[in-house]
Parts: sequence; C-alpha cells; structure tokens
Amino acid sequence: MAIENIPEIYLKSKEENPDLFIYDFKMTNDVVKSKVNLSMNMFSFLQVGKKQVHFAGTSVAVNKDQSLLLKKGNWLWTELLETEEIYYCKLFFFSEHSLRSFLTKHSVKQKKTKKEVPYFIIRNDAYIGTCLNSLNSISEAPEAFKESLLAVKFEEIMLYLLYKYESSFESYLYSTIAEETSPFKTTVESKVHSNLKLEEIAFLCNMSLSTFKRHFINEYDVSPGKWLQDKRLLKAKETLEQGKLKPSDIYLDFGYNNLSNFSIAFKKKFGFSPSETS
Repeated sequence: MAIENIPEIYLKSKEENPDLFIYDFKMTNDVVKSKVNLSMNMFSFLQVGKKQVHFAGTSVAVNKDQSLLLKKGNWLWTELLETEEIYYCKLFFFSEHSLRSFLTKHSVKQKKTKKEVPYFIIRNDAYIGTCLNSLNSISEAPEAFKESLLAVKFEEIMLYLLYKYESSFESYLYSTIAEETSPFKTTVESKVHSNLKLEEIAFLCNMSLSTFKRHFINEYDVSPGKWLQDKRLLKAKETLEQGKLKPSDIYLDFGYNNLSNFSIAFKKKFGFSPSETS
C-alpha cells in the first residue's frame, strides 16, 4: 500500500508551504489501515463516521462526538462509514512555527510531561461546532484574506481548548514539539497484542520491512515473526484461561485470519487445542 503524504496531496501546488491549512475530507468507502506520513500537526474534526489511528506505541479510536489533535509523524489511519453513506472530516493543519508563536504570545509555560502521547482527544461541543461553521466561510474567502482569517481562527480554537482542558492540553502542546524519538523496542512491544502485520509495525517504526527485520534480530536475537507469534499465543492462552471468551471470539485479535490456523499454531506451541483451555 502506497504512503500518503499529508497535507501535501491536498495542496494545489508543490511550491505551497503554508503554516495553516484547512481541507474538507470526504469519502464514500471504508479505508482500513492506510499509511499516512503527516508532515504537520493536525486537528481532525470528525463530523460523520468513525476513525481509528495507530502511531508508534499507541492507538486511539473516536466517533463523530469526538475530534483528534494529532502530532506529525507516521500513522496508520482507519476511517469507517456509519449509517450515513459518506465519511466527513474537517482537517486543520498547523506548523510547528505556528504552535511556537502561539505559546510565546500567550506566555504558556512549559509543563513537564510524564509520558508523551501523540494524540489529544477533543469532545465536540456547541462552541467547536460554531468554529467549524466559521471555517467553512473562510475556505471560500479570497486568498488575500484567507491567511489572516485562518490565523485568527487557529488562535481562537487553541485558546478555547486551553480554557476547556487546562494543564492537560498545555502538556500535550509541548509534547508535540519535544525532540524525542520513540524507541524501537517500545514501539514493537506496545504492538505485541495487536493484530497489526509486521509490515505495518515496520512502518510505524519508520523502517522498511527488510530493515525492520534486521534491526529486530539485532535487538531480540530471534526473527520478529517467531517472537510475535510466541508472545501473542501466550496472551491468547491467558485470555482463554479466564473462561469468559471462546477461541472463536479472539483469534482475529491475535493476528490470525481464521480459527483453524489459530488452533493449529496454538496446539503446536502448547500441546493442546485452544478449546481445551480452561
């Protein structure tokens, strides 16, 4: 699957390099785990549908009652239709320069963060709805005014979210400009119990699949496929031992496309079938 460079694919010209940019994203088909290279921080104001995103070390899912603020980097995006026949999300991109200018102007003091999280969940409300309506008007404004109007709306939205979420939002804003990279092992081990494929985990580590495999063997002294299978089967066994779920309930969650393959791998490792687990 090709990597989508966003927001570059939405810009009219390759020479454009805006500090602020809005785009109405609409689609009529589900998209599952598309690879996205996000070069700017981005508000994803979800209007209709569901969205799930995976980043190195974490994932999050939201519905139309919530929006997301995402930091730049590599993401896997899943966007799903609901009862409506369209998925609609208003995207508002902003540069690190715009963010730093905002923090400086309003004398927002840096907060020490215990843990860097690449997303911030926003609960949609009437005020945000009004802001989005005004953004619709800005998109139709002449280019000579659009840049200044967007700067005003960006500042308004940021100030409102600071008022609404206080210190948690401040901490998030500084985490987006922290010069930290996600350690390889942290990323890998956070995805042990997901159903992501090796290629998808490699992408989240900013590596090709071949580079990822070489790096993995250097770190763990075993192939990634064997290591992940063993870890996931152990977790599957623990889950079944709780007695609340059946093998047919969990095989997809541990990366198997069908129950038969899961049962074969499980029996090979433990000497008995998953249905015999109690």
